[in-house]
Amino acid sequence: MDVTLHLAQDPEADALLGRSPLAALTGMLLDQQVPMEWAFKGPSTIAQRLGADDLDAHEIAAYDPEAFAALLSDKPAVHRYPGSMAKRVQQLCQYLVEHYDGDAEGVWRDATTGQELLKRLTDLPGFGKQKAQIFLALLGKQLGVRPEGWREAAGAYGEPESFRSVADITGPESLTKVRAHKQEMKAAARAAKASGK
Repeated sequence: MDVTLHLAQDPEADALLGRSPLAALTGMLLDQQVPMEWAFKGPSTIAQRLGADDLDAHEIAAYDPEAFAALLSDKPAVHRYPGSMAKRVQQLCQYLVEHYDGDAEGVWRDATTGQELLKRLTDLPGFGKQKAQIFLALLGKQLGVRPEGWREAAGAYGEPESFRSVADITGPESLTKVRAHKQEMKAAARAAKASGK
């Protein structure tokens, strides 16, 4: 895996996401309740604070939980909720160590169908169906991981040029389109709630 992603909107952080399967998974895990760029810069920040140029699932899985939470809490914090997200990142790494010998790319390397890959992703701690489908779409659209039926398994996120999620962000222009789509979805949800549906 060695591609250029534009999710953190920071060259160093994006370079890590493009070459490190674990960094990409961790960024996706962190992508909730904070701006996308903040979430996807997180893996780079964690690596720097660990004194490394990449994340290591074995190291993070075995790290003292309090010390790891403190590492994510240092200013600037890696996430709005650094303590709970530190726990989730460790749970993800522990799962990867247990099921894939710490090799994050193992999650998708030999998946033969989109449905199989979706199941592997939803089995990851912290990955619900929507997050798994978005990551599946990212794998297919930008990282060249395209098992048979991957678009269907990714649902609406797999549609070409849909601009629904991080899977469609390739630069500032597409980022603007994705943000506009998310604002429309939030407005529609608020309107539905207000009308009592």
